Amino acid sequence: MMLDGCTPWPAETAAHYRGAGLWRGTDLGSLPRLWADAYGTTTALVAGPDRISYLELADRVDRTAAGFVREGVRPGDRIVLQLPNTARFVEVAFALFRAGAKPVFSLTSHRAQEVRHLCELSGASGYVGPGVFRGFDHTALARRLAAELPGLRMVFDMGDGPVLEGAVPASGIDAEPLPLPANDPSDVAFFLLSGGTTALPKLIPRTHDDYAYQTRTVAELSGLGPGSVYLAALPVEFNFTWGCPGVVGTLSSGGTVVLAPDATADVCFRLIERERVTLTSVVPTVARLWLEERQWSDADLSSLQVLQIGGARLEPELAARITPELGCRLQQVFGMAEGLLSMGRADDDPHSALHTQGRPVSPADEIRIVDASDAPVPPGVTGELLTRGPYTLRGYYRAPGHNAVAFTEDGFYRTGDLASLTPEGRLVVEGRIKDVVVRGGDKIAAGEVEAHLLAVPGIAAAAVVPVPDEFLGERIYAFLVSRDEPGAVPPLSLLKATLHQRGLADFKLPDRAEYVADLPLTPLGKIDKKALSAAAADPARSRDWGQDRPAPAAVAAAPIPTR
Repeated sequence: MMLDGCTPWPAETAAHYRGAGLWRGTDLGSLPRLWADAYGTTTALVAGPDRISYLELADRVDRTAAGFVREGVRPGDRIVLQLPNTARFVEVAFALFRAGAKPVFSLTSHRAQEVRHLCELSGASGYVGPGVFRGFDHTALARRLAAELPGLRMVFDMGDGPVLEGAVPASGIDAEPLPLPANDPSDVAFFLLSGGTTALPKLIPRTHDDYAYQTRTVAELSGLGPGSVYLAALPVEFNFTWGCPGVVGTLSSGGTVVLAPDATADVCFRLIERERVTLTSVVPTVARLWLEERQWSDADLSSLQVLQIGGARLEPELAARITPELGCRLQQVFGMAEGLLSMGRADDDPHSALHTQGRPVSPADEIRIVDASDAPVPPGVTGELLTRGPYTLRGYYRAPGHNAVAFTEDGFYRTGDLASLTPEGRLVVEGRIKDVVVRGGDKIAAGEVEAHLLAVPGIAAAAVVPVPDEFLGERIYAFLVSRDEPGAVPPLSLLKATLHQRGLADFKLPDRAEYVADLPLTPLGKIDKKALSAAAADPARSRDWGQDRPAPAAVAAAPIPTR
């Protein structure tokens, strides 16, 4: 039975997915033991010095699940899970599945505001954290919240240091395995977080059936098998890292998952070389940093067969550098924690591989590209992407007001993405509907201007945001990162001339271009345009529109907040 506050698939739709063999009644909590039976002593996880076999993983999950039950975790409990890329995350997540609890995946960068929000929205009865991690005491935060939130009755500390009074240490989450009932496959297994940057995240319920189908399908499309080695470079709580095919898909295929403590090139290149990694997934900002570092690194990356890039729009100029400079195939991935996944295929022609986000992974995925009145548009025409399917949610958790506008009456999810379809059915994602500048009544897609800026020699990164203006409503503010020294980058007048020569319309040219050391990122690794918009609106930056501003002065004018 679906958890209260969730929107189920219509009964006839669910029956169709089961009848078609898409949903197979899989309980995620049962997977580690099934994997152990199939793959035995094969290495399942590599995390730091630890190498854990499938048998060891299943035993740890069983004992941890029993420990949670002994400490009061009950079926249906929502448990905020905030752990870094360690074997503990995998063990705890599956142990909670096994105990019938519903983990709420939280980023380790979340602090009081976000964690409180997740606890209140989910009705969490428990919290699992890393103790002190990178200088921040997560357990102390959880204990403060538990004193304020009556429903938050359990705090589990998975760290290695001293444990605060009232928290259960990692050593306490271990007990002789218990016979535990199987989960209802149609019920919620866990919650992912929405990826918006302008508000606190919404909760995305993922069921056992739909997530098992997603990971199985993507693993098959990716050709994973016992020889596959997946590097979890991005945070493991991302949908991209956890199940596209990610951790779950790799383990389901008998491969090995290598957990990286962070996504820096130095760390990841060393792991790729040492563990002979065959597949990994990153966001465009990380890919760009890897390419820059590759110029100086002598690491052996010859084992890497596929680099998945998703999470944000990938510019063609960056896409074109992947295979020549890293020696692996680029696989563009468009996806969302809410469901739909579209991926490039190994047999895609070169143009499609660089300029499209592939095709939906399931034949049961339904796609609509519509105009402002919800009328379908023909191939090649950009509109809003709507979708529904066997692993795409039917409603956010406890969000009836938002669901009323986020879904059509017949259950299609309004993604908020601008996209088009090629005649062959490949998806081309242009950007977000709200990522526009309305200048003098003209709507200008930020992604279009950014693409032109990135084609200008000397520019390594670009982000375009609107800034309020009393005459035009909004003006175009471009933040740029130089590939060279600040003095070598073009001033605004020359930049405008270059963009004009490239065919960009005059009304789309930036009103201000400012060179900065780097661009702020959200915890999901996307450019934080909320922070950039706030910085652009600062009076220190908003004077003398249209005039050149020396790069060094622009960099020093006022700081841009980062996370």
